[in-house]
Amino acid sequence: MKDTRSSIDILPSLPRDQDGPVFKQPWEAKAFALAVRLSEAGCFTWPEWVNIFSQEIKAAKERGDPDLGDTYYQHWLNALERICTEKGLVGGEAMRRRKSAWRLAYLNTPHGQPVDLSAALSSEQRREKSSPHQ
Repeated sequence: MKDTRSSIDILPSLPRDQDGPVFKQPWEAKAFALAVRLSEAGCFTWPEWVNIFSQEIKAAKERGDPDLGDTYYQHWLNALERICTEKGLVGGEAMRRRKSAWRLAYLNTPHGQPVDLSAALSSEQRREKSSPHQ
């Protein structure tokens, strides 16, 4: 397994402290770890990742992102979705469906509770039952 610590050091503006990367939300750590693990597994090279991630940051700045550090992992997630789609690890439609399901799950989860994908499925099933076209 390749040591990614030196590879991580080349990332632009990575939020970090003396011990390494820092995260404000659990999803940020998960997205970070997923990109590192997929690279280690040979799904893409770290230079490929850095290139796409840098492009995402540049595009965000061009769209007016003030680059205050609070959107760093959103760019990371966008780059992760893009590279996974471009490398054929997931289809675009499958990703859209899964994102939609997670959004429904989030919207149907009581405040303060962990989001569970089954909340989206329950919502979808409720809509199907109430639809007059079924």
